[in-house]
Amino acid sequence: MSEQQIRDLMAAREAAMAARDASTLGSHYAPDVVAFTLAPPLAQRGADVISVEAREAWFETFEGPIEYEIRDLEVFLGGDIAYCHALNRLSARPKGAPAGFSLWFRSTVCFRREGGEWLITHVHDSTPFHMDGTLRAAVDLKP
Repeated sequence: MSEQQIRDLMAAREAAMAARDASTLGSHYAPDVVAFTLAPPLAQRGADVISVEAREAWFETFEGPIEYEIRDLEVFLGGDIAYCHALNRLSARPKGAPAGFSLWFRSTVCFRREGGEWLITHVHDSTPFHMDGTLRAAVDLKP
């Protein structure tokens, strides 16, 4: 049952991203969450991660639909602690940009069960980079 709860939570996050539902996304986090996301800074904690207003402002930087896909999700459980990892795809068009983008990135999400509810305690998203001396993000990769 716990694995399905986490899968359901991740599916809800996938749908909330596409729906620009900042409140649902914020509700999934533990108060002490730490996030290593694609955008700066290197780390965010607590209220900075949970902030509905900040996420709404981020959504407003895009025109048209936001597509978000979670693929190859694997879930691992150990009592009241769990984690999952997946490949995620984000596709959107920044406001004022002539075209949109689509990029795949890696994501690991850690959970703690509190009162029967799974809450996200840590998120780590990353994009590989070319090791050819250019250090360019490898946003052209596809699974």
